[in-house]
Amino acid sequence: MTVVFGAFAILLSLLAALLVLSAGLFALSVVLSFSIAWYERINDDPAVAAERRHTFAARLLLTEFACLLVTLLLRPLGWLPTRIARGPARQTPVILLHGLFQNRSCLLVLHWRLRAAGFDRVISVNTPAWLDLETLTDRVRQTVEQLRTATGAEQVHLVGHSMGGIIARCYLQLQGGAPLVATCVTLGSPHLGSKLAPFAVSSLGRNLLPGSKLLTRLNAEPLPASVRFTAIYSRHDNIIVPADHARLDDADNLELAGLGHTTMLFSRQVAEAVVAALKAGTGD
Repeated sequence: MTVVFGAFAILLSLLAALLVLSAGLFALSVVLSFSIAWYERINDDPAVAAERRHTFAARLLLTEFACLLVTLLLRPLGWLPTRIARGPARQTPVILLHGLFQNRSCLLVLHWRLRAAGFDRVISVNTPAWLDLETLTDRVRQTVEQLRTATGAEQVHLVGHSMGGIIARCYLQLQGGAPLVATCVTLGSPHLGSKLAPFAVSSLGRNLLPGSKLLTRLNAEPLPASVRFTAIYSRHDNIIVPADHARLDDADNLELAGLGHTTMLFSRQVAEAVVAALKAGTGD
């Protein structure tokens, strides 16, 4: 018994050390990313340098750090299998797609708020960073088909955060998924790339470089006219640099303020904007 308790204590110590290390890395990444984003804003608008909003800046950093820490604690929940319940949906089903290096657990708060708003069939999909773009896009296609079969719905809504929005566009623009989708909402997605993409050391991350082959191809193709597109983004996004690269031509663009990249997923304001966009798309 003593050996068991000793092993358990060692495991807890290791987990605590891992949590502390992760928190330190998160804090460093938040400070650096906001610093780079602020520097870029000053280059675009030198008047920003004259602003002295220390309380606002501190709140931005602390909130983003807290949200990142919450996503770390929630991460094990994202390893649970996705379950698609059978039976008709009262409103158009919704598929949520997370961003790079996250899993579907980071969407739990948004998922809950959509359910509270009346969307009775909401599911999230894991799109791990070690898979290639074609495989991830095909995973979205399979999920759309499974959800339509389970609910009898003709169409679904797609909501993608960051890279998730780009994967949604790949499905709609490159795989011909438009007839099966009513609305596509992107949250802080780098439609024109991000200058911080080089730090995402993965093949998927390279697709998010400004002027990448993927983004050039997507932006050269017209958006499907049958799908209502809405791009929601934050003026103070610390990952999409510059922030207006999250705008999408020929879509309904909504700029918010005071929200970091991960904070968007926990924001009531963002959730309300998503609900409004989805309901406008189908009249739900």
